[in-house]
Amino acid sequence: MGTDTTATTSEPARSHASEDELLQRRPHRWIDHWRPEDQRFWDAVGARTARRNLVFSILSEHIGFSVWTIWSVLVLFMPASKYGFTVGDKFLLTTTPAALGSLVRLPYTFAVAKFGGRNWTVVSALLLLVPSVLALAVLKPGVSLGTLLVVTGLAGVGGGNFASSMANINNFYPQRLKGRALGLNAGGGNIGVAAVQIVGAVIIATLGAATDPRVLLWIYVPLVVLVAATAWTRMDNLTEATNDSGALREVARHRHTWIISFLYIGTFGSFIGFGFAFGQVLAASEVAHPVYVVWLGAFVGSLIRPVGGMLADRFRGSTVTLWNFVAMTLVSGAVLAASHSGSVPLFVAAFTVLFALTGVGNGSVYKMIPAIFHARGAVRIAAGADLEQEAFQARRLSSALVGVAGAVGAFGGVLVQIAFRQSFLSLGNGDAAYIAFIAFYAVCAAVTWAVYVRPTRNGLDGV
Repeated sequence: MGTDTTATTSEPARSHASEDELLQRRPHRWIDHWRPEDQRFWDAVGARTARRNLVFSILSEHIGFSVWTIWSVLVLFMPASKYGFTVGDKFLLTTTPAALGSLVRLPYTFAVAKFGGRNWTVVSALLLLVPSVLALAVLKPGVSLGTLLVVTGLAGVGGGNFASSMANINNFYPQRLKGRALGLNAGGGNIGVAAVQIVGAVIIATLGAATDPRVLLWIYVPLVVLVAATAWTRMDNLTEATNDSGALREVARHRHTWIISFLYIGTFGSFIGFGFAFGQVLAASEVAHPVYVVWLGAFVGSLIRPVGGMLADRFRGSTVTLWNFVAMTLVSGAVLAASHSGSVPLFVAAFTVLFALTGVGNGSVYKMIPAIFHARGAVRIAAGADLEQEAFQARRLSSALVGVAGAVGAFGGVLVQIAFRQSFLSLGNGDAAYIAFIAFYAVCAAVTWAVYVRPTRNGLDGV
């Protein structure tokens, strides 16, 4: 108690000091003195510094998502008559970046502590140039499928930007403001999926679908360089930001880690999988021309993500997640029916609602994570455990679970595309995939009810 008072009252005596002095800034934009929970420090320099880092973190994550999902647009510029690729081949081209994107999320999470948030943001942005420049070099009629699979796989590095960006911004904000900051960071990044699809739609609408797909790449390569440059000049590293690798090992032993990760496959895995596949589904099923609507679902799903968190604040995360999965089950049935209706507006509307529900679920499932460890801690505190120690444990394990769930959930995007690919190869339509989604979401709803919602004595009533 006395230590906190000293830390707080030391700032007024130095209120006349410059920002660099208050932050104890060292060369290469390292900050040695970062106390976001100290209200006077936060008001003097903390809020302004955190806000600046948040803005440029969002920009970097946004471009990362765009490069990660850029092949969902590029394949629309690649008619079989010029490139010779089948529907199945094109689904493979968008499956490989989804796969690598899920694998790199865990190492990207810990890279922030190893190299610094600003430094890793620069590196992760520059890494986006590798798949972009390679695509510029090889993407032309006559290129082999194997060559493109390597290039598209490398685009998966963009999927890691989310993990490192979230870990970095989490360090900048006080506990009371983390939810809003992380929500803005996640939403701003997710909308990069819609942004690249909107840009692609504009290009196709103005220049035609036969346009060289590298036009889109020439737009994004300079943006990647710009983002890296602004991160280098405007962001900061925090010496006090550390990741606890022991927490990752510890959280891996908790059954709730894998239950939450399973549920996140159903929400974020669906969101990113649909983001990759929607344009191809439209083109392959000839339901509608993908140009004008391919971006709509990802756009709505990104914007509505914070709503899931707000609903979870009001009604509990598990309750919102349960009813959201019930709704996803029903709406998946509506998508299946709409795909046979011959109505373009009905099909697009049903799929857009499904996209929106994935966004709501993303927010509600992530809200459950700290609630699980808080509830477990509350049981131990009631049994005599130390309040401060249990609160610390809840924070460290929650952070580790966020990283694990993000990685596992992203792999759901691979499963979604595999389902669509096999469905179109076997039946010539998406029926089998929709039926698989209906069954999976129903299982997710049942698991949520059984573990977190039904009356139990397991100490998780508040999740």
